[in-house]
Amino acid sequence: MRLPSATKALSLALAIFALAAGTTLRAATAEPARADSDWILARLAQPVPARTSFVELRGSRLLKKPLRLQGEYRRPDRDTLVREVTAPYAETTTIRAGEVVIARAGRTPRRFSLARVPELAGLQTSFGALLGGDREQLEQHYRIDTQGTRQRWTMTLTPKDPAMQEKLETITLYGRGAELRCIETQPVQGDAQRTLLAGAARAATGVTGAGALAALCYGGAKSQ
Repeated sequence: MRLPSATKALSLALAIFALAAGTTLRAATAEPARADSDWILARLAQPVPARTSFVELRGSRLLKKPLRLQGEYRRPDRDTLVREVTAPYAETTTIRAGEVVIARAGRTPRRFSLARVPELAGLQTSFGALLGGDREQLEQHYRIDTQGTRQRWTMTLTPKDPAMQEKLETITLYGRGAELRCIETQPVQGDAQRTLLAGAARAATGVTGAGALAALCYGGAKSQ
Protein backbone atom coordinates (compact mmCIF):
# COMPACT_ATOMS: atom_id res chain seq x y z
CA MET A 1 0.00 0.00 0.00
CA ARG A 2 1.38 3.42 -0.97
CA LEU A 3 1.60 5.72 2.04
CA PRO A 4 1.18 9.51 1.88
CA SER A 5 4.28 11.68 1.88
CA ALA A 6 5.65 13.13 5.10
CA THR A 7 4.91 16.68 3.92
CA LYS A 8 1.27 15.86 3.17
CA ALA A 9 0.74 14.26 6.57
CA LEU A 10 2.49 17.11 8.36
CA SER A 11 0.52 19.81 6.59
CA LEU A 12 -2.68 17.95 7.46
CA ALA A 13 -1.68 17.81 11.08
CA LEU A 14 -0.67 21.46 11.34
CA ALA A 15 -3.37 23.11 9.27
CA ILE A 16 -6.20 21.71 11.35
CA PHE A 17 -5.29 24.08 14.18
CA ALA A 18 -6.59 27.19 12.43
CA LEU A 19 -10.24 28.24 12.75
CA ALA A 20 -12.39 29.84 10.09
CA ALA A 21 -13.11 32.72 12.46
CA GLY A 22 -12.06 36.23 11.48
CA THR A 23 -8.60 37.54 12.17
CA THR A 24 -7.93 39.12 15.56
CA LEU A 25 -5.45 41.91 14.91
CA ARG A 26 -3.76 44.34 17.24
CA ALA A 27 -4.02 48.06 16.52
CA ALA A 28 -0.97 49.39 14.70
CA THR A 29 1.55 51.23 16.87
CA ALA A 30 4.79 53.08 16.24
CA GLU A 31 6.69 50.12 17.70
CA PRO A 32 4.64 46.93 17.20
CA ALA A 33 5.15 44.29 19.87
CA ARG A 34 7.45 41.47 18.81
CA ALA A 35 5.96 38.00 18.47
CA ASP A 36 7.52 35.13 20.40
CA SER A 37 6.84 31.40 20.36
CA ASP A 38 4.81 31.43 23.58
CA TRP A 39 2.54 34.21 22.30
CA ILE A 40 1.95 32.44 18.98
CA LEU A 41 1.37 28.99 20.50
CA ALA A 42 -1.15 30.44 22.92
CA ARG A 43 -3.18 31.62 19.92
CA LEU A 44 -2.83 28.42 17.91
CA ALA A 45 -4.39 26.45 20.77
CA GLN A 46 -8.13 26.25 20.01
CA PRO A 47 -11.09 24.52 21.67
CA VAL A 48 -13.06 21.86 19.83
CA PRO A 49 -14.96 21.63 17.60
CA ALA A 50 -12.91 23.65 15.08
CA ARG A 51 -12.99 23.98 11.28
CA THR A 52 -11.39 26.08 8.56
CA SER A 53 -11.36 26.21 4.78
CA PHE A 54 -8.10 25.64 2.93
CA VAL A 55 -6.45 25.99 -0.46
CA GLU A 56 -3.40 23.79 -0.96
CA LEU A 57 -0.78 24.13 -3.69
CA ARG A 58 1.43 21.18 -4.64
CA GLY A 59 4.29 21.84 -7.01
CA SER A 60 5.85 19.21 -9.23
CA ARG A 61 8.31 19.25 -12.10
CA LEU A 62 5.89 16.91 -13.88
CA LEU A 63 3.12 19.54 -13.85
CA LYS A 64 2.93 22.71 -15.95
CA LYS A 65 1.44 24.52 -12.95
CA PRO A 66 0.94 23.62 -9.27
CA LEU A 67 -1.93 21.29 -8.43
CA ARG A 68 -4.55 23.29 -6.54
CA LEU A 69 -6.68 21.50 -3.94
CA GLN A 70 -9.43 23.07 -1.86
CA GLY A 71 -11.66 21.88 0.92
CA GLU A 72 -11.99 22.01 4.69
CA TYR A 73 -10.07 20.91 7.76
CA ARG A 74 -12.03 19.83 10.84
CA ARG A 75 -11.23 18.88 14.41
CA PRO A 76 -14.57 17.51 15.65
CA ASP A 77 -13.10 16.35 18.96
CA ARG A 78 -9.77 16.37 20.77
CA ASP A 79 -8.67 13.04 19.29
CA THR A 80 -9.73 13.42 15.65
CA LEU A 81 -8.30 15.37 12.69
CA VAL A 82 -10.15 15.45 9.35
CA ARG A 83 -9.03 16.79 5.96
CA GLU A 84 -11.80 16.89 3.35
CA VAL A 85 -10.83 17.72 -0.24
CA THR A 86 -13.77 18.95 -2.33
CA ALA A 87 -11.98 19.94 -5.58
CA PRO A 88 -10.61 18.92 -8.03
CA TYR A 89 -11.67 15.56 -6.57
CA ALA A 90 -13.42 14.37 -3.41
CA GLU A 91 -11.34 12.69 -0.70
CA THR A 92 -11.54 12.53 3.09
CA THR A 93 -8.54 11.77 5.30
CA THR A 94 -9.13 11.08 8.99
CA ILE A 95 -6.47 10.72 11.71
CA ARG A 96 -7.70 9.14 14.93
CA ALA A 97 -5.99 7.05 17.61
CA GLY A 98 -2.75 6.73 15.61
CA GLU A 99 -4.57 5.44 12.50
CA VAL A 100 -5.05 7.18 9.15
CA VAL A 101 -8.08 6.43 6.96
CA ILE A 102 -8.23 7.79 3.39
CA ALA A 103 -11.65 7.47 1.73
CA ARG A 104 -12.81 8.20 -1.82
CA ALA A 105 -16.24 7.49 -3.28
CA GLY A 106 -16.44 4.12 -4.98
CA ARG A 107 -13.20 2.87 -3.47
CA THR A 108 -12.36 0.78 -0.44
CA PRO A 109 -10.95 3.05 2.29
CA ARG A 110 -7.19 2.78 2.81
CA ARG A 111 -6.10 2.33 6.42
CA PHE A 112 -2.65 2.38 7.96
CA SER A 113 -0.95 3.17 11.24
CA LEU A 114 1.18 6.29 11.63
CA ALA A 115 3.78 3.93 13.11
CA ARG A 116 4.34 2.59 9.56
CA VAL A 117 5.86 5.94 8.54
CA PRO A 118 9.19 6.19 10.43
CA GLU A 119 9.77 9.87 9.58
CA LEU A 120 6.56 10.76 11.39
CA ALA A 121 7.75 9.41 14.74
CA GLY A 122 6.62 11.74 17.49
CA LEU A 123 3.99 13.35 15.27
CA GLN A 124 1.08 12.78 17.62
CA THR A 125 3.10 14.21 20.49
CA SER A 126 3.72 17.28 18.36
CA PHE A 127 -0.04 17.55 17.75
CA GLY A 128 -0.63 17.70 21.46
CA ALA A 129 2.13 20.26 21.97
CA LEU A 130 0.68 22.62 19.37
CA LEU A 131 -2.90 22.16 20.50
CA GLY A 132 -1.92 22.72 24.12
CA GLY A 133 0.48 25.59 23.44
CA ASP A 134 3.28 23.56 25.04
CA ARG A 135 6.55 25.08 23.76
CA GLU A 136 8.84 22.85 25.82
CA GLN A 137 7.27 19.68 24.46
CA LEU A 138 7.33 21.01 20.89
CA GLU A 139 11.03 21.79 21.26
CA GLN A 140 11.71 18.12 21.91
CA HIS A 141 10.95 17.51 18.22
CA TYR A 142 11.69 20.82 16.46
CA ARG A 143 13.97 23.82 16.64
CA ILE A 144 11.73 26.89 16.75
CA ASP A 145 12.57 30.21 15.11
CA THR A 146 10.07 33.07 15.45
CA GLN A 147 10.24 36.31 13.46
CA GLY A 148 8.12 39.42 13.08
CA THR A 149 5.57 41.28 15.16
CA ARG A 150 2.22 40.28 16.62
CA GLN A 151 0.56 41.92 13.63
CA ARG A 152 2.56 39.82 11.14
CA TRP A 153 4.71 36.88 12.20
CA THR A 154 6.36 33.66 11.09
CA MET A 155 7.28 30.54 13.04
CA THR A 156 9.71 28.10 11.44
CA LEU A 157 9.95 24.52 12.74
CA THR A 158 13.08 22.54 11.85
CA PRO A 159 12.89 18.82 12.72
CA LYS A 160 15.45 17.34 15.09
CA ASP A 161 14.70 13.67 14.34
CA PRO A 162 17.25 12.27 11.82
CA ALA A 163 14.59 10.26 9.97
CA MET A 164 12.43 13.36 9.56
CA GLN A 165 15.44 15.43 8.46
CA GLU A 166 15.92 13.08 5.51
CA LYS A 167 12.47 14.02 4.22
CA LEU A 168 11.74 17.51 5.47
CA GLU A 169 13.78 20.69 5.82
CA THR A 170 11.32 23.05 7.49
CA ILE A 171 7.70 23.85 8.24
CA THR A 172 6.93 27.58 8.30
CA LEU A 173 3.73 29.03 9.73
CA TYR A 174 2.63 32.51 8.60
CA GLY A 175 0.14 34.52 10.62
CA ARG A 176 -1.44 37.86 11.27
CA GLY A 177 -2.49 38.56 14.82
CA ALA A 178 -4.31 35.49 16.17
CA GLU A 179 -4.97 34.02 12.70
CA LEU A 180 -2.81 31.28 11.18
CA ARG A 181 -3.07 32.05 7.45
CA CYS A 182 -0.61 29.74 5.71
CA ILE A 183 1.66 26.74 6.27
CA GLU A 184 4.60 26.09 3.97
CA THR A 185 6.37 22.74 4.07
CA GLN A 186 9.75 22.50 2.36
CA PRO A 187 10.84 18.92 1.60
CA VAL A 188 14.48 17.98 1.15
CA GLN A 189 13.70 17.16 -2.46
CA GLY A 190 11.03 18.83 -4.56
CA ASP A 191 9.04 22.02 -4.45
CA ALA A 192 7.54 23.67 -1.39
CA GLN A 193 3.93 22.85 -0.56
CA ARG A 194 1.73 25.72 0.64
CA THR A 195 -1.61 25.48 2.44
CA LEU A 196 -3.63 28.70 2.63
CA LEU A 197 -6.05 28.85 5.56
CA ALA A 198 -8.91 30.92 6.89
CA GLY A 199 -8.72 34.50 5.57
CA ALA A 200 -5.95 33.68 3.09
CA ALA A 201 -7.98 30.76 1.68
CA ARG A 202 -11.03 33.00 1.27
CA ALA A 203 -8.91 35.65 -0.46
CA ALA A 204 -7.68 32.97 -2.90
CA THR A 205 -11.14 32.54 -4.45
CA GLY A 206 -10.73 32.94 -8.19
CA VAL A 207 -6.95 33.38 -7.93
CA THR A 208 -5.00 31.00 -10.16
CA GLY A 209 -1.57 32.57 -10.59
CA ALA A 210 1.16 30.77 -8.65
CA GLY A 211 2.85 34.07 -7.77
CA ALA A 212 -0.36 35.63 -6.47
CA LEU A 213 -1.16 32.58 -4.36
CA ALA A 214 2.37 32.57 -2.92
CA ALA A 215 1.96 36.26 -2.07
CA LEU A 216 -1.22 35.44 -0.14
CA CYS A 217 0.73 32.82 1.80
CA TYR A 218 3.46 35.28 2.71
CA GLY A 219 0.98 37.93 3.79
CA GLY A 220 0.76 40.12 0.70
CA ALA A 221 -2.26 41.04 -1.43
CA LYS A 222 -3.27 39.03 -4.47
CA SER A 223 -1.89 40.55 -7.65
CA GLN A 224 -3.24 38.28 -10.39
